[in-house]
Formats: sequence, C-alpha cells, structure tokens
Amino acid sequence: MRRREFIAALSAAAVVWPLAAGAQQAMPVVGLLSSASSRDYVPMIAAFRKSLGEAGFVEGRNVKIEYVWADEQYDRLPTLAANLVSHQVSVIVAASTPAALALKPATTTIPIVFAIGGDPVRTGLVDSLSHPGGNITGAAHINVETAPKRLELMHELMPDVKIAGLLVNPTNPLAKSVESAVLAAAGSLGLALQVAHARSDEELDATFASLRGLGVGALVIGTDPLFTSRAEKLGAMSLRLKMPAIYQYREFTAAGGVMSYGGSILDSYRHAGVYVGRILRGEKPGDLPVQLSTRVELFVNLKSAKALGLSVPLPLLGRADEVIE
Repeated sequence: MRRREFIAALSAAAVVWPLAAGAQQAMPVVGLLSSASSRDYVPMIAAFRKSLGEAGFVEGRNVKIEYVWADEQYDRLPTLAANLVSHQVSVIVAASTPAALALKPATTTIPIVFAIGGDPVRTGLVDSLSHPGGNITGAAHINVETAPKRLELMHELMPDVKIAGLLVNPTNPLAKSVESAVLAAAGSLGLALQVAHARSDEELDATFASLRGLGVGALVIGTDPLFTSRAEKLGAMSLRLKMPAIYQYREFTAAGGVMSYGGSILDSYRHAGVYVGRILRGEKPGDLPVQLSTRVELFVNLKSAKALGLSVPLPLLGRADEVIE
C-alpha cells in the first residue's frame, strides 16, 4: 500500500514539476490595438476577456494584456501599431477595421487576430476566409456591407421621404466604399442622398443639428467605431431631434433610435478571444479560418416610431427579431 502511494506521489510530482517550471517562464503578453477609447469598448473587451479565460488564459494570472487606444484619432494608428509591434508581444488583437489595416503592414511575424465589422477579404486583410494564411486571422460580423440594406429599411418605413442622409466618419478607410454602396442603393430607390461627416463628438452634435436644414428626412448611420461607442447617444439624439435614423446595434434602438439592423459585435470579440487562446497554445493564425458571422438582426422601437409620428408597416414588424414597445 505504501509502495503504491509512493509511486502515485512520484508520478504526481513528475506532472507538477514541468508545470512549476513553466510557471517560472515569462507571462505571454497580448497586445490590443483599437481606434476607439477604453471607456467606450467595455462590453467588447469584457466579451473578449471572458472567452480568452474560457480558453485557459486569465488576465493577470497567466497572461498580460497591453491595451493601446487611439481615442478616435485614426491618424495615430500606424505609429501606435509600430510601437506595439516593437514590444514583441505574443499576439496582437486588432479591435476594429482601421486598427487591423494599420497592423497588417507593421508585422508579418507576430500573429494578429482581428474583430471587425467588415468583409476581411474585400478590405484586403486576408486572401481567403477558409485559409487566411500568413499571420492574420480573426472574426468578422458583416455590418459595413449591410449599410445599403439599412437604407432600404428606412425607405420601407418612410416611403415618402425624398432625401435620405448618410452619416460617415471620413477618416475611416471604409468610408468611401460605404458612401459608394449607399449612393447606388439610393439611386435604385429613387432617393437623393446627402452625405454628412463627423469625426468627433462636437461634429456629431453639429451634424445632427444641421440635418433638417439639409432637407434630410431619414438617416442611415455608417459603420464606424466612433459611432459604435456612441450608439446610445445617437439613438437618444435621433429621437430628441426628431430625425428618424437606423444604425446597426440594438443599443442604438433601445436608446430611442427607430431601427437597427446588423450583426453582433460581441460575437466577434468572443471568437477573437478563443483564437488568441489557441494561438497562445501553439496554433498558427494562417491555419485558423476566419469566423464570419452572416446572421443579422432587425430591431424596431415602436415607441420611438409613434413619438415621431411614424406608422411601422406590418410586414416590417413581422420581420423584426425584436420589437421594443
């Protein structure tokens, strides 16, 4: 009995010893670069950290995360990306399309995992979704490409509107493609399109206040991290200023926006956390297929619609994933 206990103890020691030796090694560092600010991406970072923890890596325990925020100043991203790369971190998370586009030319060796709202092939981040190759992979929820559909939904809600608005951040590298796609959709619907720009809180306030003067009857908000981090503010503002608008996330609609249509940004960050964990365990990013979420959700705020004097067509209500009353 004692001999068996001794052998069992010896076997346990053989297992524990390598783990203890490994614990002496330097803790891996994950870099995270975002074009937004830390206060505005709390839910996204929480989703990322949760899935990373489920993958076996808990911040402060066996992994360190180095956060770098551009605070909506996109021109800073190339410098911030180069600086992060110089720290020789184990993996870098690109927490937005602008951040991913800044990181790609900055390194070909450090693994990059993106969490974005656009098509990674169309934006040039990867050549293939199934076999991304190189040092980049990640997760994407298709929201940039659904901007024309958001215009169609607003037209269905307000068929008498002749001039629609599109709000974009001109410093976003995807702004021109969004403008082009929505302009084409407006032409097919027989609508004039007024493009408005905003790259800061001050410009957001001024732009919203000027829309009526431009003849805009309904507004589509283009995909951008600045707008995402201000989704609740934009929803409340659209109701207060009586400007019917549509964005991509439920938070916008819950705060007073009439409608939202898009994918889940939190899903992308959850997938990113899983991939970072797998890469830290030795897998290559080029072998991990891009996780592309094609599921989109439609939310309608019936209370806001009534407050704006709008009658939501029954077919539109019937297609909604959730109606907020």
